[in-house]
Amino acid sequence: MTDQVKDRIRPVKSILVSQPKPNDENSPYFKLAEKYNIKVDFRPFIQVDPVSIKEFRQQKIDVLKHSAIIFTSRNAVDHFFSICNDLKIEMPADMKYFCISEQTANYLQKYIVIRKRKIFTGHRTAGDLIEILKKHKNEKYLFPCSDIRKNDIPDFLVSNDYKFSEAIIYRTVASDLSDLEDVYYDILAFFSPSGINSLLVNFPDFKQNNTRMAAFGPTTAKAVRDANMILDIEAPLPNAPSMTGAIELYIKKANGIK
Repeated sequence: MTDQVKDRIRPVKSILVSQPKPNDENSPYFKLAEKYNIKVDFRPFIQVDPVSIKEFRQQKIDVLKHSAIIFTSRNAVDHFFSICNDLKIEMPADMKYFCISEQTANYLQKYIVIRKRKIFTGHRTAGDLIEILKKHKNEKYLFPCSDIRKNDIPDFLVSNDYKFSEAIIYRTVASDLSDLEDVYYDILAFFSPSGINSLLVNFPDFKQNNTRMAAFGPTTAKAVRDANMILDIEAPLPNAPSMTGAIELYIKKANGIK
């Protein structure tokens, strides 16, 4: 913790999490609010809009000329199968699916009978999935994604001469946050550079002042600093692998709790 961050430590009474409110009543955010008697609100700073069928066709991608599909999120799954439905494309039984996590793989059952399909699953990260892709170089991959996406998987496919097509099937855009203009929170918690961008799109004259910024992941942390803001809480930490864990450590220090 830098001296600048130490000088900014003040009691925490309210937090705004830039994500949808969890459906799980056992969410660690609810436990955090109850344990420390603080207000925790939720508000998505970004929204996902599908590309039109016209836009998709302009990419000149023939889905059925691919033998495997890479999914890195449930958003990608939803928007991909929505486009297939609109274009009346039916997935062949021998199509292979490479999913970044078991959660994403299980989500496929919303659209296909997964026990009859060839599904390959990473543990959680792009690096995990890349290790699996290394064993399947002869496929022709389709990578459905957002207009804003990480480079790791496409860069790996390009640098290793894999056959693949990238299809932009949805766009990540800033939500309208105008109703928050006069609302103050002690901590704003962010999970992607897109969330920081949304803050600045909605409030171009935003002044951080005493608002503490929390960021999950190195790219989000970099976005905070690139916006000339002070990063007060960074996750994951060795002793706090989650955002809630990192925030809790800060609250204990800021609120004088042992």
